[in-house]
Amino acid sequence: MRAVTFDVSVPKYLMGKALGGLSDSMFFGAPSGVSYVDLPEPPLPADDWVRVEILHAGICGTDVATLTFGTSPSMEPFGSFPAVLGHEILGRVVEVGPAVRRVEVGQRVAVDPFVSCTMRGFDAARRCPSCAGGSHCTCERAAEAGELMVSGEPIRPGTCVGFHASLPGGWSERTIAHESHCFPVGDALSNRTAALIEPLSIAMHAVLNVRPFGQGPALVIGSGPIALGVVWALRAAGYTGELLAQVKRPHEADIARSLGASAVVAPGEQAREALAETGAKPYKPIIGAEVYAGGGFPLVFDCVGSGESLSQSMRYAAPRARIVLIGCAPEIPKLDLSFVWARELDVKGFVGYALEDWHGERRHTFELTHELLLETGSPVERMVTHVFPLSDYRKALSVAANRRKSGSIKVLLDPAAEASA
Repeated sequence: MRAVTFDVSVPKYLMGKALGGLSDSMFFGAPSGVSYVDLPEPPLPADDWVRVEILHAGICGTDVATLTFGTSPSMEPFGSFPAVLGHEILGRVVEVGPAVRRVEVGQRVAVDPFVSCTMRGFDAARRCPSCAGGSHCTCERAAEAGELMVSGEPIRPGTCVGFHASLPGGWSERTIAHESHCFPVGDALSNRTAALIEPLSIAMHAVLNVRPFGQGPALVIGSGPIALGVVWALRAAGYTGELLAQVKRPHEADIARSLGASAVVAPGEQAREALAETGAKPYKPIIGAEVYAGGGFPLVFDCVGSGESLSQSMRYAAPRARIVLIGCAPEIPKLDLSFVWARELDVKGFVGYALEDWHGERRHTFELTHELLLETGSPVERMVTHVFPLSDYRKALSVAANRRKSGSIKVLLDPAAEASA
């Protein structure tokens, strides 16, 4: 099968860090660790696994950060390479093992890419506390090889498909998955909408775990799929208060409004004016940026993860506010954390999805996201701005990485376009 793979070495890392600013080719082209290759397909490793033909696979900010060496080195033990990239996966089941009961051949499925103890081959009695509690995205065995044999070898370490040497990601023609990680998609959802179930579930997981929401106002910082997904998820989960979205470009503002934002502001002066409307008063220290007291936002979602966005989150937060970190925050030097203690802020990070408490039941985030997409009918598909054949992965990555120039929000790869290209 054809697939886009990534392998990293010390020379390529040093070359990318030194010369990556000169050209995208240092990250995505021939000098990089990214390749478009033919690979053998792994056999189904157990009777309860399935094979999935990829319909769409998204390019995530984490993918771009990984390929441009923008992630924290502390995450290195929790992946394994070379890996077939892509963890946002929509596909169609083409083969099932004899013990599979959840899905059937021909069904469209959204694939949960986080590798659980179940996928590693551990039975219920030996699952880690996170997996046993329904929070497999923080699996405590991610840095270990598992007991499941894949292509004749023990499954390699890794947190997530797409950064995993044993399990192909979605930037390929096909992948394999445990049946418990496959979630059927109804006919009413288009492929483009269904391809967003994974990133929307990340937003939904964070939103559900900061309930009760309070009266607001809430501030969402960021203009990518996760931030826009948080706007949608807040409304879909029942938040009725004022909801302010901070985005950079007009088309992002239009989408934020269509998904439920009460108001939209640009970073800078417009955002400061919105803060002042909450009752916050500015004060100028002898050295450094303006600070505020009074007012503020009791609920802030930082979906960027930069030093600038984290600093704004803390400065714009009301006393005892909740700050929710969903952005892929790497190492950030010289980040002033004074407001965390001075305002008694509650800062919490989220990754992935889990079994959620929902109306007295425990439901996987993918199931809830699918259900609420059908109920709300929200135009989330507008977030998909570009679709490329798999073989055009270099152009797709460049478009995804250079959002200011391209206007991209969510970029998808479509392996099926290969046959007609």
